Amino acid sequence: MNIELKKGEKIDIIPGSAFKIIQNRGRFSYGTDAILLSSFVKFKKNSKIIDLGTGTGIIPLFLCSRYEINKAYGIEIQEEVAEMAKRSVKLNGLEEKIEILNMDLKDLPNTFKHGEFHVVTSNPPYMVGGGGLVNTDDNFKISRHEIACNLEDVVRVASYLLREGGKFFLVHRPSRLVDIIWILRKYRLEPKSIRFVHPKIGKAPNILLLMSMKGGKQELKFQDPLYVYGEDGKYTDEIYKLYGMDVKEKDE
Repeated sequence: MNIELKKGEKIDIIPGSAFKIIQNRGRFSYGTDAILLSSFVKFKKNSKIIDLGTGTGIIPLFLCSRYEINKAYGIEIQEEVAEMAKRSVKLNGLEEKIEILNMDLKDLPNTFKHGEFHVVTSNPPYMVGGGGLVNTDDNFKISRHEIACNLEDVVRVASYLLREGGKFFLVHRPSRLVDIIWILRKYRLEPKSIRFVHPKIGKAPNILLLMSMKGGKQELKFQDPLYVYGEDGKYTDEIYKLYGMDVKEKDE
């Protein structure tokens, strides 16, 4: 299918799939965090899912490449980015499976019924307010800093959207772990499974992946840590597999 590309845009292959995605590396493109989260997500076939702060739509597209999905929604407040995601959905002929909504996630309770979804995913802004180095580009600011929404907004809406026993998958920073767990429990989302991602062995984790369950019992399981780079400075075997690459490529 022919899709018009705008200045600075290119088409990339989504890791481990035949699906394609439109990106603009100078303004907005998906990062490793989104791929890590997508690979962490697990659910039953024919589930109804929604991704909060979908960006270019990488998470719904990735999940549709791996699972039989009833319907997937991607919510994105930035008009330009949401429009890019819509074109990526059309590029892959997935209009019946994925719908991108250009709206503020805080307004979702006015759009969807309470408990309508099996799965909610989110790769939200990590920086509190204006914390950290604020990028001058509005796209980057909204994506990285809690400007359009904060962590509690995301969790509150996720809890509203999920049915009892539904799962919320989140990628965030380990430094926010106390805030994350406190807010999750405030909205009846019980942390059930966590995995820390380390740059390499001997280094502190810089990413966490967390699954919580709506109305779940109190029991948090720790998955084995994920290391991005090995001692040889190359991606570990697990990262190669996660990106759909042949591990043999490491030695070539």
